[in-house]
Amino acid sequence: MFLSCLSMVATFCAVLLGVVSRQAQWDIAGLDAYAGYFIACALFLALPATLRQGEHIRVTLLLDRVPGWARGVLEGAGLVIGLCIALSMAWYAIRLVWVSWITHDISPGADVTPLWIPQIGMALGCIGFALSFAHALLLRHRGEHFTPVGGDAARTE
Repeated sequence: MFLSCLSMVATFCAVLLGVVSRQAQWDIAGLDAYAGYFIACALFLALPATLRQGEHIRVTLLLDRVPGWARGVLEGAGLVIGLCIALSMAWYAIRLVWVSWITHDISPGADVTPLWIPQIGMALGCIGFALSFAHALLLRHRGEHFTPVGGDAARTE
């Protein structure tokens, strides 16, 4: 979450520098691209912590209307499916970084940044997301809650 916060601060700085540079008639190429890279990093790096805090959207329309044992089965199945999707995201994100590295892929914009650099944040976030799903599944298997219990958890459902 710290790295996500740092990315948001970097986004703010890039946008602020872009505004100031336009007012001062400076030409700083690629600031918009860097702001986009930082936003993407912030989003992906926040995925693991938001899953752990119960901030991801959960549709409980069905879960609230089934017996306790069925709710457990459905939640477990949802976590398994989420883990599979997160593992797939992590695999392809790592693969994207690797391909960008070996092909020396660069941004088509004015910044001419090697694309593997901003893609690392996405890959790390996807890996953390998969690990968070695995941890949630393990906690669920043990019979523990994988998201906070109480009034705060209910506001996102």
